[in-house]
Amino acid sequence: MSYRTKLTNTLIICCFCIFLGHGQMISRSELNDSIQNFSYFTIHKDNYFISGFPLTNDINSNTADAKYQISFKQMITRDRLPWETYLFITYTQKAFWNIYKDSYPFRDINFNPSVVLGKTVFDKNQKLEGIATIAFEHESNGRDSIYSRSWNRIAASYITNLTKRTVAEFKAWVPFGYQNGNPELLEYTGLAEINLEHELKKNRLYLNVLLRKGLNFKAKGAFRPRLYFAPFGKNTSNQYIMVEWYWGHGESLLEYEEFRSMIRFGYVIKSNEFNFFRMKN
Repeated sequence: MSYRTKLTNTLIICCFCIFLGHGQMISRSELNDSIQNFSYFTIHKDNYFISGFPLTNDINSNTADAKYQISFKQMITRDRLPWETYLFITYTQKAFWNIYKDSYPFRDINFNPSVVLGKTVFDKNQKLEGIATIAFEHESNGRDSIYSRSWNRIAASYITNLTKRTVAEFKAWVPFGYQNGNPELLEYTGLAEINLEHELKKNRLYLNVLLRKGLNFKAKGAFRPRLYFAPFGKNTSNQYIMVEWYWGHGESLLEYEEFRSMIRFGYVIKSNEFNFFRMKN
């Protein structure tokens, strides 16, 4: 199946979901009470350890690997800032580990700190409609010479629910400081991405899909579905078994120009970024 066909099918699914109706949203007062009870230090993106093999190459110790991610955020204050905004910092570290090779070398490690200003958006009935953010992000692999990769961006995102069980994040960015070392980066990462998550079974089974398109008409970009499953009954700790398929470019900074089709499986502590939109479901 071509990249264009995958993208078209995904958009059709999204359009279908929009017509299913919105879920019941939490009110402004309920949200403010929840924020006051939140921990200052919490998960940002998924924290996981997964391992797998390529679908397009021979499977051996050189092509199979492990990938893990550590991600957290720190809220600076629970008090609302001007224009009802909140300030926090985040840090994400993603590593690609050739765990099946002799000496177990790390192929690449990507570091992604950011400073984020977030704002909740309410409808005319004072029900939560979305969460908007603007962030300054830096991402690099901490290496020098010809292996150095880094870029900066001002990124804006908006999270909202499409249906009672489907949440979407739309994110766009303005990059700068990337020409040295990776001048063609945007041809593979583009300027925006869409992240969709559908709850197949409450607290047990979720499907997440990320879509990203490079700045050209060729099949450069990324398509990354994930399936989360809680194997131990009712799950209240955000711990899941995850299956991920990464298809496309830009999975790591060092090898952003290389196409990969990797299937990986492992353990994840799932992000709670979308939980605001499920509190009343």
